[in-house]
Amino acid sequence: MLFGDYRVEVVPDTEFRLDGGAMFGVVPRALWSKVCPPDEENRIRLNMNCLFIETKDERILIETGAGDKWSSRQGIIYGITRERPLGESLRAIAGVGAEEISIVVNTHLHFDHAGGNTTRDEAGRIVPTFPNARYFVSRDEYEHAESPHERDRASYLPENWRAIEESGQLELKDADYEVVPGLRMETVAGHSRTMQCARLTRGGRTLFSFADLVPTRAHVPLAWIMGYDLFPVETLEAKKHLLPQAVREDWLCLFYHDPEVPLCRVVEDDGKLRAIGFEEKQDGFIPGE
Repeated sequence: MLFGDYRVEVVPDTEFRLDGGAMFGVVPRALWSKVCPPDEENRIRLNMNCLFIETKDERILIETGAGDKWSSRQGIIYGITRERPLGESLRAIAGVGAEEISIVVNTHLHFDHAGGNTTRDEAGRIVPTFPNARYFVSRDEYEHAESPHERDRASYLPENWRAIEESGQLELKDADYEVVPGLRMETVAGHSRTMQCARLTRGGRTLFSFADLVPTRAHVPLAWIMGYDLFPVETLEAKKHLLPQAVREDWLCLFYHDPEVPLCRVVEDDGKLRAIGFEEKQDGFIPGE
């Protein structure tokens, strides 16, 4: 898809499942189960929708999914249904190989956003998945990952960043910074203090990746906030600021964990916010139900 003078593609990693109650916090099961039906273990379907951006000089991947370093037991716990490695999806959808990616950006280092940073080679050693890429993460997030909170410690797996640190490919960035012209990473507190969202502005349009601030279309209503969030009140304040702006300015919104329609517009009907999908066209996108 063309977005101004850049090419943009969504590259799903793999479906997985997490507990529905944890994904919706204080929202009653009777409500969230209508839009996200749980399985027999109360888990809901999710995906990890990585964002590929091609500029004149760079091939960028924002997020790398869960990776392929999981044991069979872990795969069962998280309901991972991998059909192909992320690298194969990247080549099939974007037409580039892992060796052609020049920049990898992590909004944060939780395993479902940074797990694909590294992989195992034929000898079983953990190595960078993207051998020629510079890996960007904020310094604040890196420091938090190295000394995580008790509530999110299980989400940080050092195997997902130590190899790129050792190879010299890891670059620590400011809380807000520009990746390339028009693509900015912005720290938005709520899910944690240090998670970032991506804002791409080209040709008078904005594409905003909400990362875990608004993980799926079902989380667009302001009070629908994950139980995983360390600072849910700050999540609410960020949503109250960003989602109305998305409506006013007709943003294209990426919901990283949505299993079916990750790219949407947000509209307001009778004072309520909701997400609708879109249909692509040659020079951008048009709204669609």
